[in-house]
Amino acid sequence: MKKIVSIVGARPQFIKAAAFSRVVRRKFGEVLVHTGQHYDRNMSARFFSELGIPAPDYQLGIGSGTHAEQTGRMLGAVERVLLREKPAGVVIFGDTNSTVAAALAAVKLKIPVAHIEAGLRSFNRDMPEEHNRVVSDHLSDLLFVPSRQGMANLKREGLGARAYLVGDIMYDSLLGFARIARERSRIIGRLGLKKDGYYLATVHRPSNTDDKKVLKAVLSSLSGLDLPVVFPVHPRTRERIKRFGLAGLLKGIVLTEPAGYLDIIRLMMDSRKVITDSGGLQKEAFYLRKQCVVLRSESEWIELVSSGWAVLTGSDPGRIRRAVLSTRKPRLNSHPYGRGKAADRIVRILASHW
Repeated sequence: MKKIVSIVGARPQFIKAAAFSRVVRRKFGEVLVHTGQHYDRNMSARFFSELGIPAPDYQLGIGSGTHAEQTGRMLGAVERVLLREKPAGVVIFGDTNSTVAAALAAVKLKIPVAHIEAGLRSFNRDMPEEHNRVVSDHLSDLLFVPSRQGMANLKREGLGARAYLVGDIMYDSLLGFARIARERSRIIGRLGLKKDGYYLATVHRPSNTDDKKVLKAVLSSLSGLDLPVVFPVHPRTRERIKRFGLAGLLKGIVLTEPAGYLDIIRLMMDSRKVITDSGGLQKEAFYLRKQCVVLRSESEWIELVSSGWAVLTGSDPGRIRRAVLSTRKPRLNSHPYGRGKAADRIVRILASHW
């Protein structure tokens, strides 16, 4: 059985790896590498446990740092793993520093790379994730694409011959875990929440957290809404709130520790709307048929914006509040990201190439 190396480092990648690992291990020997990009236990180990992901074969423990520091440390550490394992190929996910570092390490060693969730573009080069997406796609040999728009993006960049439309692997995971979340998660009762009686918010991007004025605007828009806001706080966001002295803006906001996957799915299920700057949560909200207010000026998930499931607001408090309180209904478009069979399609294509 041929060996592949799969490389993850952040929450959305753990979720994708859960669906991928279950299928790929029928055809390949998988070596799972965790870079340690998300190093807080609630952001990392808890997800592995809840999602039933096999324990990583390598835990690189990279941790935080500037983009250059983090990516550089990952590059050297991943290279050492690949030299030792000598895989038939490397599988990368999404658009993090772990993604681009793994792609660079592999191509320098002439090891084929497959990129799951390829072809996404926000067309905002100020986003670090946009750099990672573009570089990773151009370095990869096989591009597994979640949407027709992603295919069109890659064809414009001359990468169409490497690209395969397979659907969104995160949908595979959500289909499997939504029922489990309903059965096992106790967070609704623990927080004393009622169905359709609160909003769910997550804020973690540096563009929203690292500038006091911007973070103040976001928090002020969440306080004093018509319903409570449940806010699982990213460690960096919590530190910035404390550093900037913004705790006084948390009226009507229920702060919790970072939530596990089952809890976050359950919180989305019973919420009125989702407010987030996360890319992954936009899709998960759509799959659960919850409208999403996106605290960004662009989204890589263009289909959600055009159909009204995602509403872009940036950090402007007035726009955020209007979007949250709006009663305008989105269009029920069908299945822009497939029907939850992405992992099967990806593994069949990998088997035919590797």
